[in-house]
Parts: sequence; C-alpha cells; structure tokens
Amino acid sequence: EEDGMYHGLFPRRQLWRPRLEYPLWDNDWDQRRPPPIDKLESEEGEGENSKPKMTEAQRDRYIRKKGVTKHIILIRHGQYDESHPEDSKRLLTPLGRKQAELTGVRLGKLIRGVNEEFGPCRVKVVRVSDLARAKETADIIYDNMGVDNDFDGEAIEKGEPDPLLNEGRPCHHIPGGRARASVVKRTDEHHPRIEQAFRKYFFRADMPDLSSVDEEKSESVGGQDNASPSATEEGATEKKLKTHPQHEFEIIVCHANVIRYFFCRALQLPPEAWLRLCTFNCSLTYFTIRPTGTVSCRMLGDIGHLPHELSTFSMHTGFNW
Repeated sequence: EEDGMYHGLFPRRQLWRPRLEYPLWDNDWDQRRPPPIDKLESEEGEGENSKPKMTEAQRDRYIRKKGVTKHIILIRHGQYDESHPEDSKRLLTPLGRKQAELTGVRLGKLIRGVNEEFGPCRVKVVRVSDLARAKETADIIYDNMGVDNDFDGEAIEKGEPDPLLNEGRPCHHIPGGRARASVVKRTDEHHPRIEQAFRKYFFRADMPDLSSVDEEKSESVGGQDNASPSATEEGATEKKLKTHPQHEFEIIVCHANVIRYFFCRALQLPPEAWLRLCTFNCSLTYFTIRPTGTVSCRMLGDIGHLPHELSTFSMHTGFNW
C-alpha cells in the first residue's frame, strides 16, 4: 500500500500525514510543549504532605502572560525577469524594484511606530533565501525601511542567505492531475528541504522562567511598563516610543510556493492545498506564534501598500488573468 497511488494522483508515500487527524490541533507541533507538570517540577514536602509546586493550569496561565509572542512576516520577492535560465540573471524588473521599495517603506513604519497606541515593533532579523531575486528584494527592503541599524538600541540583523528557503515544489497539490515521473522526483528532492526550513523558523519562543511564578499575580501582563518616558525627564524633549519586550518580529523574504506551504503547515491544514492560495509579488503573509504554541494568520498575501499599477503575480499584471 505504501508504494501505491493516492487516488491515482501521486505515490501514497508522498502524502503529508499529520500526527493527529484533521481537524484536531497538535499542541506539540513544534516539539516544544512543556512536559507534564510532574516531570517539570519537583514536589515540595515529603510523603503525604508533598504537593506540586504549581498546577499545569497555573503554569500555562503564567506562560501566556509572561511568554514572548513571535511574529513572522513572510514576503514574496518582487517581480523579476523570468527569461533567463541562470539565477544570477533573474533579477528584478524596474516594477519589481519599486514594489520592494514600497514594501520597505511599509515595514519601516511598522518598525518605528506612530504613537503609543500604534507603537513600534521589535524586528530582530531580516532573513532571505539564496536566490538572486529574493536577495535583491531583501536588500532594497532593508535600505528603504528608514531606520538606523541600531534602532531602539538593538541592531536589526541582516541574516545570511539560506538555501533552505529557495523556491521549489513543496509537495503535490490537490486538485491536480496524475503526477508525472519527473514531478514525483522533483517532489522527493524539494519537499524535505522546504519542510526543514519550516521547522527551522516556525516554533514557539523559549518558555519564560518559572522561578517567579508565585509573583506573577502582582505584576502587570506586559512584565514591564511600556509607556514612553516622560518628556520632563532630564535631557528629554519628546516622548520616545518603546518596543514591547514580549513581542519579537522577524522578516523572511522568499518565494510563493514556500510561503503557501508554510501557511498550510503553520495552521495545520493539508499542505496539498497550497496551490489554492495566491501570493502576489512583495505581498505580506503574517503569522503570530503565541508562547503557548497556538498559531494564527493575521495577513495572507497583503498588498495594501502597493497601488493597482504595481500589483503583479509573476508576469501577470493587475487582476484580469
């Protein structure tokens, strides 16, 4: 049966199999769920008087309140010249460069913030695949964010290009016809790499220190005051916006197939649905991963920062295609 075909479409062995059947949610999807409380915490007292230091409900509530939420913003590269087989020549078109510039401007506003209500976001790193069109897009975005490299006292890292994020065929797609032998082979070659990329970048943040769990009732949810310092402080002429210590952002510039596969995997949907989604050039697909491991998508293929005349999907312009 393992060597058989899945409904006559592709080898059954290439079908993604979740650990739990759909639509159940796998709470340990990233293998970072805290262990049962009796394994995590030693007991206080001895014999009949022993009791756990905390219940699992107390621990999970503390993690929700004190843990870090990860924000991952996936950006598809700008439109590029597809007429060359060599990657080094598959560079952005003038339209694609403009798309990247406006994307950088939008992200710069997100990083800087507007006021205390719409505060700045702590972007820690800009990552990118190892293909020319993505690297060029990432460079233009970085140069147009309009923030100093030491913004808010913390550098925004420019990550080394990662070949794991390169474009490819992440898995088969449904609906679709019977896969040719070459497609089966290409899926065998690309799927493990793209799945490895997902596991490398999608996971919940480290669990907060539980040693002060008994003190959490007296502390604010944010863990510290996020309000801007007073303008009357020595040497201060205006309020300085501060990033939130419990929220960390990272930007990943990569490719349409990879983003669509990540979307399905992150939300624990069948990955074979990836081709039903459409992510335009320089669109934003934005996820949050809570410290408890829950995942949500705040944006899918968002191009609100691009005018109509800069809206493209590869060499398709506008929407009449």
